[in-house]
Amino acid sequence: MPYIGKTPTVGNFQVCDAISVVNGQAAYTLQVGGVNVAPESANHMLVSLNGILQKPGSSFTISGSTMTFASNLATGDVIDFVQILGNVLDLGVPSDDTVTAAKIADDAVSDEHLDVTAITGQTAETSAADADTIIIHDDSASALRKMTRSNFLSGVGGNNTPLFRAGGPGSQQSISNNTYTKVTFSDEVYDPSGVYDASSNYRFTPGTAGYYFISALVMYEDTRSQTDSRLLIYKNGSAIATFKGNHTDNDAVGDINYIDLADDDDYYEIYVRQNSGFSVNLTTGTTRCYFQAFKLIS
Repeated sequence: MPYIGKTPTVGNFQVCDAISVVNGQAAYTLQVGGVNVAPESANHMLVSLNGILQKPGSSFTISGSTMTFASNLATGDVIDFVQILGNVLDLGVPSDDTVTAAKIADDAVSDEHLDVTAITGQTAETSAADADTIIIHDDSASALRKMTRSNFLSGVGGNNTPLFRAGGPGSQQSISNNTYTKVTFSDEVYDPSGVYDASSNYRFTPGTAGYYFISALVMYEDTRSQTDSRLLIYKNGSAIATFKGNHTDNDAVGDINYIDLADDDDYYEIYVRQNSGFSVNLTTGTTRCYFQAFKLIS
């Protein structure tokens, strides 16, 4: 803080260098370690002359680093010691391990005073359990809070569930000429959230609102030429995305990808149509004929 006049001396008690030459004068320079020192005032000093403590102000005065006795000292006088008390209102440097947490003001420790080894010096951990805790700053409370790993991850980024993948049909499905037909993907590869019906409706019902990536691929077992082959994604009974292709005998395949915003109760199905002039069969298996979807992290 600012002061009018000389700033108070700050520091511990100091014993001045011995004054061994007393040469019949009143004024002497005070030094500590060979460096001039300036006490706060005469009242901040203990001065012993010939074994007697001197009274500040009357027996001696101080001006900067010069101490002046009330009269010239005589040869043989001995200045036993001069001790500077410093600023008596300043406690100086506390002893090690004497400051408790209760004496430190809230928000008083900034990051520049934090010891990084409090983190970097800890034992390294290569994995984290759900119950392990981390420290976060709660903005609404303007305070530090602890949070378990599982709670932290649930609020950061989220995950791609629900998701599923189904292949098939389990047996060859016949697709009539020029007829929109729902594909019966019955070979469920994975469906951890139980969102795909692989036995009756052959539909994906997310059950959780959000954006979803939806993809399907079909391949025909009977490779007949088609001029208007279609692969469609249906939402709640109506087409929302269509792949249209012209196929030769050696290229009877179609694939489609789409991103859609789903509500809790929306459902999705895959339909096909072919115009080869004949009924043709879809191939089986999970690599050449599939329906899949997953939730996008938002």
